[in-house]
Amino acid sequence: MALLDTPNASALASAQMQLLLVGDDEKDFAYLRNLLAGAGGGHLGVDYAASPEEARGRMGQTTYDLLLCSYKSSDRTALQFLHEIRKEGPAAPVIFLSDHVDQVAVETAIKAGACDCLQTSSLDEASITCAIRYAIDVYCKERQRQKTEDTLRKLSRAVEQSADLVIITDRAGVIEYVNPAFETLTGYSRKQAVGRTPRLLKSGHQSAELYHDLWKTILAGNVFRGIMVNRKKNGDIFYAEKTITPLRDSDGRITHFISNDRDITERRRLELQLQQTQRLDAIGKLAGGVAHDFNNLLMVISAYAELMLDQLSPEHPLCRNVLEIQSASRRAADLTRQLLAFGRKQVQDLQLLDLNSTMQEIHNMLLRLIGEDIELVFVPGKNLGRVKADTVQIEQVVMNLAANARDAMPNGGKLTIETTRTSLDESYQQRHSLVPEGDYVMLAVSDSGHGISPEHISHIFEPFYTTKTEGKGTGLGLATVYGIVKQNSGFIWVYSEPEFGTTFKIYLPRVEAEIRAVPQPHSVEHVANGCETLLLVEDEAAVRRSTREFLATSGYIVLEAENGQHALKIAREFKSLIHLMITDVVMPQLGGAGLASQLAVDRPEMQVLFVSGYAENTILRQGAIDVNARFLQKPFSLKALACKIREILDSKVPALVAAAAAAH
Repeated sequence: MALLDTPNASALASAQMQLLLVGDDEKDFAYLRNLLAGAGGGHLGVDYAASPEEARGRMGQTTYDLLLCSYKSSDRTALQFLHEIRKEGPAAPVIFLSDHVDQVAVETAIKAGACDCLQTSSLDEASITCAIRYAIDVYCKERQRQKTEDTLRKLSRAVEQSADLVIITDRAGVIEYVNPAFETLTGYSRKQAVGRTPRLLKSGHQSAELYHDLWKTILAGNVFRGIMVNRKKNGDIFYAEKTITPLRDSDGRITHFISNDRDITERRRLELQLQQTQRLDAIGKLAGGVAHDFNNLLMVISAYAELMLDQLSPEHPLCRNVLEIQSASRRAADLTRQLLAFGRKQVQDLQLLDLNSTMQEIHNMLLRLIGEDIELVFVPGKNLGRVKADTVQIEQVVMNLAANARDAMPNGGKLTIETTRTSLDESYQQRHSLVPEGDYVMLAVSDSGHGISPEHISHIFEPFYTTKTEGKGTGLGLATVYGIVKQNSGFIWVYSEPEFGTTFKIYLPRVEAEIRAVPQPHSVEHVANGCETLLLVEDEAAVRRSTREFLATSGYIVLEAENGQHALKIAREFKSLIHLMITDVVMPQLGGAGLASQLAVDRPEMQVLFVSGYAENTILRQGAIDVNARFLQKPFSLKALACKIREILDSKVPALVAAAAAAH
């Protein structure tokens, strides 16, 4: 509206205005139209409506600055019209015009929402101008007031319904207001909080310096932002992203502070989960790399120990020393296997497993492991379904968790193993963002022991991290569990409270697909010699030398190459039959799979045995490799190598042709 948009509504002649006259007597309004024309000069536009219905039609098409309505005390038409247009929303101010005006008529008009009630017979330019000025002024004021009240109501509702905590304190920090979100989250009612200070939420996790900086900032008139660790009424800890803003009066003096706190406990938990997963992944890669290099060293130690032992009689005084070397190398190999498990780098024998059957098979072993003073309870789930996993690895997981549970219950207790079929939906994923939705088989291992304190629980899956006394553990048990679970596409969560025991929950994807059975390895008790020609490809010189020496003493003709390119040259220059190539998988420039593929054309009759200390996934990325039938994981004994060689040579299956076909 043109007039309402002006700062001062007193000058009619200088404002463009549009008026609507509403009444059933057009003669009376002819005079009024002339009056208005004189009062407003050429700036007043005047329309006429003979009835309320016609007026509402015109109001739907034109925006009016003022309505002048005929009013008779005996007829409630004008009052009804005014009620209807006010009900439909804010409209223009209204002045009633009547042939007879008394105090009752004025009060009735004002009560109904009109700005004034004027007597038609006494109207002149001055009175109509004054009445319009007054109506516009009153209406405008009633509108910067209605809008202000509406804004305040909206602000009040926003604060009351906000999901964030809102706290208003005086300058001294005494609470004057808290919103419902504060009550819901903290457990303190408004009555309990008002009159106290925010120290009622103090957790003891903040330093004195932080509070000093907070007060220094807000008393200087600046906004404070930070993360606070608070304590609820029930003692639970929650994390809040806090913003404190000083409130000033009209003179600029700080009188109050308003604190807006956003609960970020869940977000922080998920961030910590992600950070822990990333940290464990990084440690896993490091551990796997170290284990691979260490495996090559163990290969050299164990191979030469084997060679020495073969040359010594059982009565020889050095026999005992060599046996100790072998024993130590085996223990070291066990450690590297655990590191490989943590780094998800073990070669797997995947099968479809029923976890209930697996638990039944290791039941007696578990009883011997935990001892007689611990009660073992197994609660099998129904219609469990199957998981795709390595039996030995799953047994390793359960045994490691049971051993940890035993150590947590030195005076006896209860160990409970449960299985159940479950589906994880979107609500679970919101709490555990790293877990995809889907069908799982859950394996839970719970103890009634002393529990794990919060400062340790975020580190328990890290290798070599242990709270046990020296000599009581390697710190690899739970690291191995974590690696195996992740390698089997699963997820593990731990729930623990000091003195209330610990529960590990493992979720493995439930599957329906069949997978082929894997042939079991042969016994290595008897080692058969041979006379065939072998091509040994190994980039670690010490491993290559010890392996060559053993194979030569076993009767084989051995050609040795230090890398893939060298092996190609030897194979193409050697004119006789090469029965078997033994090659490392991962080598610089040309790996074992690529080497086998290139030689398949020239020597289709040559068979192949792959060896590596790397992970299964790393091996499979190198090309088409049979990691079950034609593969040995380092470190292996020379006797195991001899048996594998005979197994492949005696099978008479041309492996290079199959490898080349798969690669293409």
